[in-house]
Amino acid sequence: MALPPLALYIHIPWCLSKCPYCDFNSHPLHGSIPETAYVECLLRDLEQETTDLASPRPLTSVFIGGGTPSLFSGTAIARLLQGVRDLVELPVDAEITLEANPGTTAAARLAAYRQAGVNRLSIGAQSLSARHLERIARLHGPEEVRSAVDQARRAGFENLNLDLMYGLPAQSLAQAYRDLEEALALTPEHIAYYQLSIEPNTAFHRAPPPVPDEDLIADMQLQGATMLAARGFESYEVSAYAPVEYRCWHNLNYWRFGDYLGIGAGAHGKLTFPARQRIERRWKLRDPAAYLDPANRDRLVSGKQVLSEANLILEFALNALRLSEGFDAPLFERHTGLPFARIADRVGKARSVGLLAPEQEDHRVRPTELGRRFLNDLLQYFT
Repeated sequence: MALPPLALYIHIPWCLSKCPYCDFNSHPLHGSIPETAYVECLLRDLEQETTDLASPRPLTSVFIGGGTPSLFSGTAIARLLQGVRDLVELPVDAEITLEANPGTTAAARLAAYRQAGVNRLSIGAQSLSARHLERIARLHGPEEVRSAVDQARRAGFENLNLDLMYGLPAQSLAQAYRDLEEALALTPEHIAYYQLSIEPNTAFHRAPPPVPDEDLIADMQLQGATMLAARGFESYEVSAYAPVEYRCWHNLNYWRFGDYLGIGAGAHGKLTFPARQRIERRWKLRDPAAYLDPANRDRLVSGKQVLSEANLILEFALNALRLSEGFDAPLFERHTGLPFARIADRVGKARSVGLLAPEQEDHRVRPTELGRRFLNDLLQYFT
């Protein structure tokens, strides 16, 4: 077992409203955001996390997600990132992403984010259709998406992701085509193109909307992948498309089973301890009020779990098999501490049914197109 790269995830839990499909730890905003107190709590959280590292380690990337991080002022984000640099090594070329929702992206605020060191912006467009945005209860319209992109460019962002969903309520194949066409017209460097899913404990789960059937969903996915490939966007992960130089390094670290610190209300992290031959997951207090409560300042960790061998195998597969490149035996052995022989039979069985590609000279374990489409079936071989 060897130390993998280390990233940092920072969770901002507040949103203007709760989307009916969202199962993230996000909370509708009531009143003003306690951003100063929250930033200080985040930095205290990070300080506690860094004391648990086996040795000082530089960060490869930072991802500020939510919620809606773009509700925070430029001053708050600058204070946050400076505090991160004071506590842990953050190389000047590290990828620093911030999620933003259209309608919360004032030009001055975006410029302040860029000045603070944010160099990648991820805009939650979800659709460029006013009708479909209304059906999924988004607060913005298509023009606000276009405005957000324009303002981001004016602020100096040269690495821009757009989140776009397909399989929206009552969406046709032609409408999905137009949606993606309009998103591509905005010339983002990266597109996250993913299916609307109905998750437990969401408003859509309690009152399901009329979503397209499975065959139409499959047609939308294939249509989208074809359109994106024609524009030079490689499908490097199940729902991520970009030229090689614009792949999201933070997410690649997740999928390659790297380590990451998680700070903020409900944030999850993963740390490797080679000397103890163990990998540990930990998660923070989920409720923002409890996370901010001074009584909990030294008790922000809500729970921990040391991964068993079975969990290591499944979690590694769950991440690495999302990638088009798959993985090789050395990566599996370094990042789990297990010999590849532990999964050789499983790999062979998945190959025999066409979910993994036949073994090639490079000996990589790669999902086939069928395996990527039916990822849950493929993962059954690793449970």
